[in-house]
Amino acid sequence: MRTSLVLAVSAALVAGTALGLAPAAQAAETAGSLRFVDIAGEGGTVLKANVVTPAGSDGSTRYPVIVLPTSWAMPQIEYLAQAQKLADSGYVVVSYNSRGFWQSGGEIETAGPKDVADASKVVDWALANTPADPARIGMAGVSYGAGISLLAAAHDPRIKAVAALSGWADLIESIYSGRTQHLQAAGLLGGAGFLTGRPGPELKEILGDFLSSNLDKEDEMIAWGRTRSPATHLDRINANGAAIMLGNAWGDTIFPPNQYASFYEKLTGPKRLEFRPGDHATAEATGLFGLPNDTWTSAHRWFDHYLKGADNGVDREQPVQLKSRSTGGYEGYPDWKSVNANQRKFALGDTQRVWANVDSGANGGITLLTNALDQFLRTPPVVSVPLLPRAFAGVWHSERYDTPQRVRGTVKVHTTVTPTEESGTLVAYLYDVGPLGVGKLVTNAPHTFHDRTPGKPFAVDLELFSTAYDVPAGHRLALVVDTVDPLYIEHNPTGARLTFSSPSSDPSYVSVPLREE
Repeated sequence: MRTSLVLAVSAALVAGTALGLAPAAQAAETAGSLRFVDIAGEGGTVLKANVVTPAGSDGSTRYPVIVLPTSWAMPQIEYLAQAQKLADSGYVVVSYNSRGFWQSGGEIETAGPKDVADASKVVDWALANTPADPARIGMAGVSYGAGISLLAAAHDPRIKAVAALSGWADLIESIYSGRTQHLQAAGLLGGAGFLTGRPGPELKEILGDFLSSNLDKEDEMIAWGRTRSPATHLDRINANGAAIMLGNAWGDTIFPPNQYASFYEKLTGPKRLEFRPGDHATAEATGLFGLPNDTWTSAHRWFDHYLKGADNGVDREQPVQLKSRSTGGYEGYPDWKSVNANQRKFALGDTQRVWANVDSGANGGITLLTNALDQFLRTPPVVSVPLLPRAFAGVWHSERYDTPQRVRGTVKVHTTVTPTEESGTLVAYLYDVGPLGVGKLVTNAPHTFHDRTPGKPFAVDLELFSTAYDVPAGHRLALVVDTVDPLYIEHNPTGARLTFSSPSSDPSYVSVPLREE
């Protein structure tokens, strides 16, 4: 049932987006600056592409060029609305279908070495066949295109600026955080890949081992993911010095924000980090239809400054820009460390024991849908915290707050767990609980363990997914821990129990980062 649901959602998502972008393609074509081309990628593989040039360009003037690899499962018309806007402001724009998808040749390499080489081949083609300036080259993309752009910046020093939107820096921390498979994320990507492309044998094997929880292949899967992670190539990205803009959504269930924030802190060149409400790629979605969009506006400003030399102030603004899920306003910070600077703890004092294998009713929602609803309607998942069955969920409360508590950054949980089996999974949720006991989900994260001694306690430190959420005055926070969530694959043997305690020598707590007024 889960596989069928994921495949159905994938089909609807791909078909709906492709149809919705068709008008943008027609509009760009009538502008007279669009042409469709074939580009020879790595090994001669044909990449289907389109080129949009500034109106009236006659070859006598060189323009900055931006290369846009398509998102996972998306057709080559994905970026036409943005490409036309960029061309109208003086850019050559080359967008191409990533290898293995739609009409492009080859097999899906999942941002492997051939994909990185393809990006450089497209740059070569643009310099040879368009009025592109070799000294002013940028790359951008959403999701898959973001990851490929960052990897290309590590391997091609010609790339001077990047806007990586809803992408990943660490593939393992994205879909295997807490040593837990993100089931819906991996299923959605795999289903969409089979529907719109040609997965290679390596991807098929990795995906099969991942979804079947083949721990014998865990090291191989991690090594595969590390190769495809920009964070692995951080030294080369820093050495090349490209100006890097990262944008993502708080509720991205495919590439959660924590791994982007960690990567951002380690960049040494010009950089910017933006987080907004939403789920995977929903923060950029309206811009793909040519509608006003804050993320794309920032990307244009980024390129205008670092490729055209425009004095638009983007380099003088606070580089970390956050949009709260609750207020919708933007807040600026000098760095990510400052976001998490003010920590407030509440204790997890009493011992609680839960049975595994049963969903208590607390969960993180549905990939793409739940956090998109929160983005547009401010309706996060809710539960009645007093009615959660205590046999299957541990519950701890903070004090009731007299003033609003503006949660910003990464909530951390520290506790002691005693299992009855050597393997297990727990999922922690932080809720904003009102006077009637209704809890609105603030954030969550999973944690899986293996090879533990039954009956022997061990410490667990868990970072929940970063967020920006305002808890109203008169409310309190609640930590809920259970063992089953539809977002993740769980590893609890039948009949297993988990005991959560707070030894005097190592007290358990939740540490909540709060914005200082």
